[in-house]
Amino acid sequence: AGAIPFSLLSLQIIKCKAAVMWEANKPFSIEEVEVAPPKEHEVRIKIMATGICRSDDHVITGSLVMPFPIILGHEAAGVVESVGLGVTSFKPGDKVIPLFLPQCGECSNCISTKGNMCHKNDFGSAAGLMPDGTSRFTCKGKPVHHFLGTSTFTEYTVVHETSVAKIDSAAPLEKVCLIGCGFSTGYGAAVQTAKVDPGSTCAVFGLGGVGLSVIMGCKAAGASRIIAVDINSDKFAKAKELGATDCVNPKDFNKPVHEVLIEMTGEGVDYSFEVVGRIDTMLAALASCQYNYGVSVIVGVPPATQKISFDPMLLFTGRSWKGSVFGGWKSKDAVPVLVADYMKKKFVLDPLITHTLPFTKINEGFDLLRTGK
Repeated sequence: AGAIPFSLLSLQIIKCKAAVMWEANKPFSIEEVEVAPPKEHEVRIKIMATGICRSDDHVITGSLVMPFPIILGHEAAGVVESVGLGVTSFKPGDKVIPLFLPQCGECSNCISTKGNMCHKNDFGSAAGLMPDGTSRFTCKGKPVHHFLGTSTFTEYTVVHETSVAKIDSAAPLEKVCLIGCGFSTGYGAAVQTAKVDPGSTCAVFGLGGVGLSVIMGCKAAGASRIIAVDINSDKFAKAKELGATDCVNPKDFNKPVHEVLIEMTGEGVDYSFEVVGRIDTMLAALASCQYNYGVSVIVGVPPATQKISFDPMLLFTGRSWKGSVFGGWKSKDAVPVLVADYMKKKFVLDPLITHTLPFTKINEGFDLLRTGK
């Protein structure tokens, strides 16, 4: 019958394995799912490697509210399998990174040089659907929700073309998947959001993959002193390897950690970064930076139901308090450049990778996350 035309191939439903989260606080269930073909302006991707991020775990525990059932995952790299109508910038075989923060190029935040929170993001609404209000995933006859427009805990996913970046075809996908979230988020918080300057002092609260990436950003920006703060001292060796000059465990002191940092530095640090996602550490990071020109950046995802109350004098004296999503980068523009920089050895990713597991062992991966390993 001859070769099947490509346009027909791209209309097939794909059956594959995915890690489905049916309800909160339960393990992932490896299921066969059906992945619909990409609609207009959509791209279907074969996921080759995906990282595990604390933000995925926040959905499981309920501190980031999303609808169930859902396919989580937002830090990945893969290969384009097929494209929908109207897609001109991607073709099958392209190596890509899905973007949990899209870049439409048309909204006020995309147009502004100061912004990166594209209006088409799924943070505020948490609808868990494609932009047209429907899902591309079905399991056991039921629709399954998407996560942040990416859903990478599956062998195949569908994303909108505003939520994917084409990258160097030579890039190792099992490494550069980290540029889809953890590395870019941390590194960018230092170089892009805070704009750390040479000779400055920094404190980084939380030494997971994102916190370690903040340290790399502070070092790349020329900070003279980088103080790593974590209640797990096992994290200190790697923090020092990546550029931390001092390590502080708050449990070793009888006074608040911000007082410890102020004593260590004289007036507090020039820049502090909260990379945990806890109210108490956000306040400690703010209080630990210099009272007049210190800058504190919230990088960790805030818990859904909690509110902060604090002494406004902390800000009145001149401190700046900022938030940073995806390191302040415009995603579609920045990701290919960051991958190119990695290929030029401008930064390393290997130290951020502690374990490599087969996809079916995803629950073990989350156990390693939760135990700080």
